[in-house]
Amino acid sequence: MTLEYFKVDMLTFVFVCLSISVTGLHAAFTVSVGNPAVKVKENEGVDLKCSYTADFGSSPRVEWKFKDLKGSQTLVYFDNQPTGKYAGRITVYDGGLRFNKVTRADTGDYDCEVSGNGGYDEKTIKLTVLVPPSKPVSRIPSSVTTGSNARLTCFDTDGSPPSTYRWYKDNTPLPEDPTKFPNFKNLTYKMNIFSGNLEFASVSKLDTGSYFCEASNGEGTPQRGDAARMEVHDLNVGGIVAGVIVALLAVGLLLFGLWFASKKGYLPKKAESKPKQAVYTQPRTDDMDDEDGEFRQKSSFVV
Repeated sequence: MTLEYFKVDMLTFVFVCLSISVTGLHAAFTVSVGNPAVKVKENEGVDLKCSYTADFGSSPRVEWKFKDLKGSQTLVYFDNQPTGKYAGRITVYDGGLRFNKVTRADTGDYDCEVSGNGGYDEKTIKLTVLVPPSKPVSRIPSSVTTGSNARLTCFDTDGSPPSTYRWYKDNTPLPEDPTKFPNFKNLTYKMNIFSGNLEFASVSKLDTGSYFCEASNGEGTPQRGDAARMEVHDLNVGGIVAGVIVALLAVGLLLFGLWFASKKGYLPKKAESKPKQAVYTQPRTDDMDDEDGEFRQKSSFVV
């Protein structure tokens, strides 16, 4: 009984495999690209190959979309025609898209989307426009205090692909990890070759020197930034103490001056309030009683 079930299952499996092989279900509604990662020099032309299987129909809907390095997405080819800024720059044909001339702004991901007969598929081609690095911009502090943190930065705005960086001190290249080299093991810096940062968690006088950075990306000649000297000096405790003493003396002199001016009467005194005097009003003749001539007080003291 078990053997019969096994034979039936085997026959079913063989039948399914033959069906898939004959009908080509494994390739239904499939989009293919010639090269998923294309590199080309700036100002040259390039083809982005994109083909699809026949089951999409004789005239499928083909669209191209572009996403730049910042993640912003744009339609390149839509409704059987190039869009906006791509008009006159690209040609779409049966099997791909061609740029007449690329610029560094064209670096990014291109999606080839095909739909038809109820099917849909897409593939992505990464295009890198090769641009040599430019002279990097670096920021190097001129003076830092022993034991403090210091950061030197370096950045190239043009290189594509993005540049990597290395630093030099007194015209000597600094290793990425100083702990692996005896001549640099006493240095405490950390170098990030991708961001271009050279950081000192706690600088010492050994770090005093002239620094410059270099940017390279495999295209053209590596470019060097301007050199600048970083001086590391001890904290001037004596100067700080002297500054505090001078400030205290200044405050003391100010207080003494105010006291002396007040003592000599140079400062205005507060106005003294005078006591109010009582005013007596003389009685009028009409305050006398007409009948008996008796005086009746009708006025009062006003204070």
